[in-house]
Amino acid sequence: MKFINTPFDGVILIEPDVFRDERGFFLETFHAAKYHEGGVDARFVQDNHSRSARGTIRGLHAQRRHPQGKLVRALTGSIFDVVVDIRRGSPNYLRWLSFELSGDNFRQLYIPPGYAHGLCVTSDFAELEYKCTDFYDPHDELRIAWNDPQIGVHCRRRIATHRGSRRRSTCCP
Repeated sequence: MKFINTPFDGVILIEPDVFRDERGFFLETFHAAKYHEGGVDARFVQDNHSRSARGTIRGLHAQRRHPQGKLVRALTGSIFDVVVDIRRGSPNYLRWLSFELSGDNFRQLYIPPGYAHGLCVTSDFAELEYKCTDFYDPHDELRIAWNDPQIGVHCRRRIATHRGSRRRSTCCP
């Protein structure tokens, strides 16, 4: 298992060992002692599972009073995953990093509290699971527009998405 540090403090890309044979594959998706040794020193309290269609954008989200750390992975499909440093005073404040997570590459991304997180589905569908270090609180949610000019997430194509009854133009790599 590889734990790869990124330019953002505490954000870690994880490449688990995948054991394959003619029957299929096996991997550990979480092992507290190994993850702690790899730099993921978190206590998870909530697991989430989502399924989204191509072009769906989720985020950028964070929580103000109860920030969440997240361990994110794609079970099926692929996503363009974005992390934005929202820690005031950080040398990377409002900078972003992106990663491809997919059911084929088995990568996981640990995002500690203090970062906003968002994603765009790049396959027909994607299913995600993510572990959180604090509970979701809709009254504490910070939403940041994907196209906020101060952040400047790069997009290659635009699509239309819906959330509730609102229609908006969004982007996906």
